[in-house]
Amino acid sequence: MFSNLKGLFSPTNKDLRKRILFTLAILAIYSLGTAIIVPGAKTITNELGFLELLNLMSGGGLKSFSIFALGVMPYISASIITQLLQMDIIPYFKELKEQGATGRQKINRINRYLGILFAFIQGYVFSFAYLRGMGTLTILKTTLILTAGSSLLIWLADQITNKGIGNGMSLIIMAGIVQSLPNVFITAFKDLVLSGNFMTAAGISLFILFVLVYVFILVGVIFIESAQRRIPIQYSNRSSSAYTKEQSYIPIKLNSASVMPVIFASALIGIPSLIAQVTGKEGFINFVNKYINYTTLTGFILYIVLIFVFGYVYTLMELNPDEMSENLDKNRSYIPGITPGNKTSAYLKFVITRLTTVGSIFLIVIAALPILISKIPNLSSSVTIGGTGLLIVVGVALETYKQLESSIVSRSYAKNRKRRRR
Repeated sequence: MFSNLKGLFSPTNKDLRKRILFTLAILAIYSLGTAIIVPGAKTITNELGFLELLNLMSGGGLKSFSIFALGVMPYISASIITQLLQMDIIPYFKELKEQGATGRQKINRINRYLGILFAFIQGYVFSFAYLRGMGTLTILKTTLILTAGSSLLIWLADQITNKGIGNGMSLIIMAGIVQSLPNVFITAFKDLVLSGNFMTAAGISLFILFVLVYVFILVGVIFIESAQRRIPIQYSNRSSSAYTKEQSYIPIKLNSASVMPVIFASALIGIPSLIAQVTGKEGFINFVNKYINYTTLTGFILYIVLIFVFGYVYTLMELNPDEMSENLDKNRSYIPGITPGNKTSAYLKFVITRLTTVGSIFLIVIAALPILISKIPNLSSSVTIGGTGLLIVVGVALETYKQLESSIVSRSYAKNRKRRRR
């Protein structure tokens, strides 16, 4: 699997190594920023609830109220909204989608402006909710600092995408999660082995079990993220001999939605919790904590249902069977044994639906495990999140590896062509 990476140390790939070092330098700046606390702010001592996922993605920055507390999630939220608007909701965004590279540049510019706006709104809400009694001027100053930090991260992510390796937004999210993982294991070891809450042998056994669960999740995530259904296709303008030499297919991932359903479900189920924090009404807070918080039975069931629903909705938005069937017709290709047109669309929808069912069940297991682990007595809340984080880390790592490998292979081919010409 890693044989192609040997070419990374070739003298001809010096610029590629510079890109990697540039990426690592940017991530180091991000890591440093997560340790800089907003002046006048205090560490959040109460439970974050659904915001634990955001805190995980920001490398613990939200809990400590660092300048990068919001991370790049405002930009991600803006991207999700503009992506939804491209689905025949607003004609302007659909036109931008059909304009190709020019349209994508305009959409990216809109995403940046919307991301900064969302950062200001989120920064104000968090500052107002968690810094009560600090005064209007302090809350506004904190809001501006959080907005500036998120804006800087968006710019740094763009620099990684343009001058480094991989997708900048994804790598920054991954860096935040990886930065939090050592603390998870250290805290688990302290709670299970050193705290004295368990017998020494029992505590060590529980810690080993905890590590094995993480390894099991890691292996499962790698398998699911790599698994795909390949639907063979044929081209009407190719001969059968050409077809047998090179098989063409449509790859459909088992989990095409990745972690987005979990993010959607967490955000939706967390809106009442955030409103309760802002309003401070005791009756509403008690209702949310008793019935909507996903650590309760009803909230947990609602959380699972939302993940399953969003898994279907997001996948069918990303992989529209009608558009896929139309693209096959435009390319003069077809699925063997399936009539082009409506039957092809129906077949693709059937395949996508079955794959999405399995992928959504896997997502539910991944999202539910941290919640179930949090029910272990005498275990700190900092070790409750893990499954979703690993899903993001593995997905980003695999995509970055594929991009790096593709770059090395393409350079190798170009080098061989030059030698042949000589």
